[in-house]
Amino acid sequence: MAIISVTSTFGVAPQLLESDMVAVKALGYSTVINNRPDDEPGHPSSNKDLQAAAEAQGLKYIFVPVFGMNFPAETVAEVQSILDSHNKVLAFCRTGTRSINLWARAQPANIDVAKLVAPTGLKLAL
Repeated sequence: MAIISVTSTFGVAPQLLESDMVAVKALGYSTVINNRPDDEPGHPSSNKDLQAAAEAQGLKYIFVPVFGMNFPAETVAEVQSILDSHNKVLAFCRTGTRSINLWARAQPANIDVAKLVAPTGLKLAL
């Protein structure tokens, strides 16, 4: 499991497995956002199984699937609300790219997301 800390309250990871939820909890995350749709080719886990594993660790689990690099305004607003109301959030998708781009779109205009993301090596498509 390769978690990239973007800020002190937000991290991104490639695909998580049920067994990763113990480590996610140990790293201090309180909320997991799954941005990977269940029907995506090569998806090793189901949303239902991931949610059960996260909740077994006392984590809040939220399913916000992102299809391709499409970020509808309502999806961005949902993630913005999650970020505003949860302490330490970890978002994941297949590689982390959709998750970091969704996070970037949910940030206030005065935040320099490119500067925050540059050290992570993740790619923004703003």
